[in-house]
Amino acid sequence: MQRIASLVDRAVTLVGSRTAEGVALLLVRVALAGVFWRAGRSKVVEGSWFEISDSTRYLFENDYSAVPLPPELAAPMALMAEHLFPALLLIGLATRFSALALLGMTLVIQIFVYPDAWWATHILWVALAGILIVRGGGMVSLDALLANWHRRRG
Repeated sequence: MQRIASLVDRAVTLVGSRTAEGVALLLVRVALAGVFWRAGRSKVVEGSWFEISDSTRYLFENDYSAVPLPPELAAPMALMAEHLFPALLLIGLATRFSALALLGMTLVIQIFVYPDAWWATHILWVALAGILIVRGGGMVSLDALLANWHRRRG
């Protein structure tokens, strides 16, 4: 029985380590970034980086018309946000700010575009963003690297 307790103690120590947390936060960053990056890529003309597709223009003019911004402003803003913030999350730079921005986008989508998607999808995005807002990018991030560099300099 003592051997089992010792194994359990070691397992708890391992999963509670900074390294395990860093890996878990990296996975959270990748998961949230992937959702929004794919959404951003679906809004562009195939083969281009940032040329908004006609189908995206149509969606913002019609299906997403409840968004309280003009479609000619909302579409490029969404496109840029869905590229910039996931890229920042992947490298772990400005993690809390990027997660907060994507949380804001999620709430806009929930309230104005897909109000019935809370339990199916949006609650997961909110949870992922919330973890990153509270915990930051973890030790496997540029945020951590910059914080360590700043501590050593000052």
